[in-house]
This record gives sequence, structure tokens and C-alpha cells, in this order.
Amino acid sequence: MTMHTLSVLVENKPGVLARVSGLFSRRGFNIDSLAVGETENPDVSRITIVVNAESSPLEQVTKQLNKLVNVLKIVELDPQVSVARELLLVKVRADRSARAQVLETVNLFRARVVDVAPETLTIEATGTPDKLDALLRDLEPFGIKEMVQSGLVAIGRGSRSITAGPALRAA
Repeated sequence: MTMHTLSVLVENKPGVLARVSGLFSRRGFNIDSLAVGETENPDVSRITIVVNAESSPLEQVTKQLNKLVNVLKIVELDPQVSVARELLLVKVRADRSARAQVLETVNLFRARVVDVAPETLTIEATGTPDKLDALLRDLEPFGIKEMVQSGLVAIGRGSRSITAGPALRAA
């Protein structure tokens, strides 16, 4: 099985996300990551779905996705020609004795501190899943109190855009 990142443009209407994710679950696919948000056009949302699947069954699901009325376009993003990022917020124990070391780690990963409390620091980091996993491994010895991580968002490299052109239905 291999990881696939799908960028799905849909009409920005209630219930569309439920129909799209339901299609995956009805066919036994586990969605590893799901992120959705409005695009530059407020009538269109982009759903970024990361799924671990064989290419053949995934192709069947994408064909069925294309049949949904609210789905405008589906593109599988190749990791070599796309930019993908996640957001991580992590609260780390950082008393006076450990604070300098935690800050050094934060700077090493080009992350930033977004909240300071007497015993903890809250850190914001963006990057690839591998980078965020490495940051968490380095912060783990200090004690991770709490964390939240977004789903992967991705966009193709270069000047081409999947939101432009005649392939989009009139919303």
C-alpha cells in the first residue's frame, strides 16, 4: 500500500464533506489525514485527503467521487511536484532549568513559541509530517503535556492551478 494525496475541489455547501468522506468509509478506506477549507473562490472548498491504498481500488473511489454532484475536480498530488505542510501546536514542560534547551530546539526547527506559562511553553510549527515527527521526538524528553496536529494541506508547485480553467463546473 502507498500513500496518496488527493486534492478535491467541491462546491462550498453543507453536507459535501460528509458525502465525500462517507464514500471512502463505505469502501473500507481509512483516511489518514483530512483538511478542508475555502479556496480563493468562496463558492469552492478544497478537501485534501491522504489515504493509504493500492492505486487500483483508489482509482475506483475517485471515479465514484467524480460522479458526486458537488465534486468539481479531483487531482492526485505527486509529492515531487507539490508542496505539503501540516500545523502542529504542542505544549511542552519547560521549567527554568529546561527552558533554554527547549528554546534551542524550537529555533533549530524554525518553530516559534506562541504562549509562555511558568511551567510550559506552547510551540507552533509547520512543515512536512517527517519534520514535525522529528520535532516531537526532540521535545519528548522534556515532557509533552498536550498537542494538536492539523491534517495535511498540499498544493501543486509552479504556476499551474487546479482551480482555473474550463474543468470547473459553474458553481
